[in-house]
Amino acid sequence: MIVKPNCKINLGLNVVRKRMDDYHDIETVFYPVGLCDSIEINTSADNRLRFSSTGLRIPGDAASNLCIQAFELIQEHFKIPAVDIRLQKNIPMGSGLGGGSADGAFTLKALNEMFRLGLSKEQLKAFASRLGSDCTFFIENEPAFAKGRGELLEKTVANLSGFYILLAIPQLHMNTAEAYSMMQPGRPATSLKEIISLPVIQWKGKLINDFESHVCQRFPLIGKIKELLYEKGAVYSAMSGSGSAVYGLFNEIPAVEGLFPGCFVWVSPSI
Repeated sequence: MIVKPNCKINLGLNVVRKRMDDYHDIETVFYPVGLCDSIEINTSADNRLRFSSTGLRIPGDAASNLCIQAFELIQEHFKIPAVDIRLQKNIPMGSGLGGGSADGAFTLKALNEMFRLGLSKEQLKAFASRLGSDCTFFIENEPAFAKGRGELLEKTVANLSGFYILLAIPQLHMNTAEAYSMMQPGRPATSLKEIISLPVIQWKGKLINDFESHVCQRFPLIGKIKELLYEKGAVYSAMSGSGSAVYGLFNEIPAVEGLFPGCFVWVSPSI
């Protein structure tokens, strides 16, 4: 079986409270984007679990990969045979796009289908929440307002149909834990739900990622990329998650060849 895990961007991100468990409560809108990895899963010929990856380099050992963790989580509850997982990594790691979370969630869904486990979406979400905070989103993979650690999802009015999305990802990595350590949690004066209901053309200056100012202080290139996207006609631009990906929303396909040297660049109509 072959599945194509896609990434997401954050439309706004507010860090509203530090929790007793040292995590943070957030409010954000997750929006699916068409940049995809590819995962091929086959039953192992010798009943040994195997994992391999090609494409972009994945740091750490294979055991820490969410595809492996997803298989092991399912195997705790179902007697499924070992599999051979082959990952083609196209979504840059550490970019705030949730590529690893997508891989884990799509592995859960693939195993459920391959072995006819009969898990409902709600059951898959419960498994996904054990893999990571934003893994739950990728089970339904539809635009959603997220709160809690990112695992509590509601439907949203956010709709980017008709826009082109450009991703520009510099070769920088902001540690997520470090990014949270710089935050002073609090609720914004205007709710994210209220802002997201406005026309996209009105989002600039209102729809804020709380991480952005701190990350830009450390990595000024991220702020420069955002400025350049606006110069080239973006109606809205922001950093996704805790970085380093910056996205721009355009009414027409932007001409960006050569604008972002050293960056991974991807552009496509919105899903």
